[in-house]
Amino acid sequence: MPLAAAEQVACHYTYGGETKVLAAQPVASPYGVKPIQVGSYFLFRVVFQKSPADQASIKVYTYADREGGPVLVHQASYPYPVKAVGGARHGFTGQQWVYEPVRDGELQYWCGMEGAR
Repeated sequence: MPLAAAEQVACHYTYGGETKVLAAQPVASPYGVKPIQVGSYFLFRVVFQKSPADQASIKVYTYADREGGPVLVHQASYPYPVKAVGGARHGFTGQQWVYEPVRDGELQYWCGMEGAR
């Protein structure tokens, strides 16, 4: 019998015409989750926390990577478990757009659940 895939959040992000997927596994604490570099200016971070129940959520952060340090330019928070949206093309987040405050670049993303629940 095949093993069920572990539940994870898959965020599909597009920058500079290239699309990639960031897979976020559940974590016990959000503090150890580091952002990934996207292009030369964005940092992208996804925190998937299933417990404790009062803190269960999926949070998506986008930072501008500036000389003085990262600056938060976008944050979205979704309760966990997410509500199933039948036939949703862009997961539970819908299509999102984030713009650079200095260089006028654009990051697009959407996130969905993958694996067993």
